[in-house]
Amino acid sequence: MKDNKTIYLGSDHAGFDLKEKIKDLLDESGYKYIDSGNLKLEPGDDYPDYAYKVAKNVAQTNSRGILICDSGVGVCIVANKINGIRAVVGYNTRIAKMSRLHNDTNILCLGQDYISPDRARKIVQTWLETDFSDEKRHQRRLDKINKIEHKEIDF
Repeated sequence: MKDNKTIYLGSDHAGFDLKEKIKDLLDESGYKYIDSGNLKLEPGDDYPDYAYKVAKNVAQTNSRGILICDSGVGVCIVANKINGIRAVVGYNTRIAKMSRLHNDTNILCLGQDYISPDRARKIVQTWLETDFSDEKRHQRRLDKINKIEHKEIDF
């Protein structure tokens, strides 16, 4: 069973400040989270390290995660390399909502250099509060993605 109350977090130095602010939001909203690092600001760290940790944990536990770097793009690329991950760069609330409704995204990626903390807060809230639609057409598409991940389909 999916535990939507546990969120895995991760960021490199370029997303560290925003990650700390998101932790405050999660605390206020009653979500449990696991901070997968970096646990302190280290200017020389690399986003793939944290994106991989979060994505592996999300895939293994069928939970959700939030990743932050300067643009959100790097962590999104890494996360989407892991089977079972459907990560999105959430640059506004509409994308956050639609990514959940239609694609059942399980990792939200944010770019600290491109969104304000207030906007990030709204994006995170929207993403966390939106459920997958369960419409047949959307489930059919997710099933195809799963087959592609497991090399069971060739178009």
